[in-house]
Amino acid sequence: MRLLAIDTATPACSVALFHDDRLIAGDYAVIGRGHAERLVPMIAALPDRGRADRICVSLGPGSFTGVRIGLATARALGLAWGAEVLGYPTLALVAAMAREESAQAVSVAMTGGHGEWFVQSFTQTGLPDGDAMSLPPQEAQVACTAPLVAGDRAAELVAVRGWGEAQETLPDARAFDRLPPACLLSALSPLYGRAPDARLPA
Repeated sequence: MRLLAIDTATPACSVALFHDDRLIAGDYAVIGRGHAERLVPMIAALPDRGRADRICVSLGPGSFTGVRIGLATARALGLAWGAEVLGYPTLALVAAMAREESAQAVSVAMTGGHGEWFVQSFTQTGLPDGDAMSLPPQEAQVACTAPLVAGDRAAELVAVRGWGEAQETLPDARAFDRLPPACLLSALSPLYGRAPDARLPA
């Protein structure tokens, strides 16, 4: 079975093509903005133009626009190819990347909105130990209890709380095979990690 992984929830944009859990090809770039322009050409440059039997796409939390672009692309390709489309939490992939060298608990800290950070902890098996939250830095350092912290805010969080090891990283679809299968989601709904800023009037 061929699997196409897509991650566009952060300033990084990445794609990867796997065959029976073996990485065939992939691409990764930290672009900040412009995922809509970069994503489809990155997929088209893969072998067989990235065609796969299953597509797995990051659902966030992260960039609202990036998440929507990745999800829309995955759904369109799934319809065109007759492929199954599944989602996965962005923070779970970051945790899986951090656990590559040793099976240990890890907390993830990623850039959120309005000065807050998206944080979540994961067990030694790579499964979530609680829900993802959007918190100010001072509250985030209390919520992240694992000695190892991964993500683009990892170094800042470790500095704030004064202990632990930081592994600064952004999610990379080429590491998708490290993600525990239990983290895959059939419900393709964005995981925003925080309540919407706009609210209907009472």
